[in-house]
Amino acid sequence: MMDRVVFRFFISWYVCGVILVGFDLLPTWLEWANAVFLIAAGLLGGIYFFRQYGTLGWLFSIGVVASTIFVEWLGTEFGFLFGAYEYNPDFGLFLFGVPFTIGAAWLMVMATTHALVKPIAFMVSRSGLQVVVYVVGGAFAAVVMDLLIDPVAANLQEYWVWESEGFYYGVPFSNFVGWFLIAFVLHALLYALLRMSRQWHVNADRYWQPRIVLLYVLMISMFMVIAAAGGIFGASALTGVLTVGILLLYAKAQGESS
Repeated sequence: MMDRVVFRFFISWYVCGVILVGFDLLPTWLEWANAVFLIAAGLLGGIYFFRQYGTLGWLFSIGVVASTIFVEWLGTEFGFLFGAYEYNPDFGLFLFGVPFTIGAAWLMVMATTHALVKPIAFMVSRSGLQVVVYVVGGAFAAVVMDLLIDPVAANLQEYWVWESEGFYYGVPFSNFVGWFLIAFVLHALLYALLRMSRQWHVNADRYWQPRIVLLYVLMISMFMVIAAAGGIFGASALTGVLTVGILLLYAKAQGESS
């Protein structure tokens, strides 16, 4: 199937990327490969949502890309949510002043955190608590990823530049608040859509569920390699510890459901 070909392509691209980017071997003429990597990761997220929820999954994926590009445009133009920053003009195709890759990256974030946190939410029997665990947990898992991505992307890769200094590797606190709020709203929207369409209890796709969770781990692992090579050890350690905690909860949830 074509979607499995996309996954194999991503893994191949990923291995090359870890070596070239992680050890600063990427030549200037190959920098476009970063955009391809993020678009492929986002495509995997879209495929996962489609395989899991059909047409609703595709529509939600399109909505994630469009809405996050819009919010990022508000951020670059007015400092909305995240703080004042601007993107490197070499960071792939731009839509309204925002790299398309950012929308794809957000789709990857939403798919991976959904796959991780939904089983954890099912450990709670009461539906009222389930939604809290899912929405808050999904937003938290997204921020955990950004605790590593943002210091690496801004300080080492220079994908974007912050106009004001922050306490965390130069990243302002407002950025993490923005990440949490966006992920919170998108997870809440997805939960509502799945409830209304009676798909909240749909069983996970056996092929894509473990692979999309693996995608979360792979993305964090790659940025940990880049961070370690660039001397950003604190962010790597913090994200690593929090990720292990999330994965342990996920493993427990999977064990209870089997």
